Amino acid sequence: MPLPEDNHLTVIAETYRLLGDPTRLKVVLTCLEGAIAVGDIATAIGASPSLVSHHLRLLRAARLVRFTRRNKQVFYQVADDHIARMLTDMLAHAMEDHEPGEDDAQD
Repeated sequence: MPLPEDNHLTVIAETYRLLGDPTRLKVVLTCLEGAIAVGDIATAIGASPSLVSHHLRLLRAARLVRFTRRNKQVFYQVADDHIARMLTDMLAHAMEDHEPGEDDAQD
């Protein structure tokens, strides 16, 4: 597989940098199951609505989440199937049984 162009690598690196923050990761994971209000995200992850809104602005700018407005409420969900699959695959990987000291190196 050829390496992606630098601009695509930058997008990928920025995506992982954003998801490297545990609070932001919780926010995105909360949005996996469908549209959810900011207040409900805040309750689910135990953070203030203003902190959640700050993280959502960053995640939206990176195209990781999208929003819809219903009356005065704003609902967020994962931006697309690519992001949803990436996150569910990452979760599955993290939850796999892994023996301590198991060598993953393949020669």
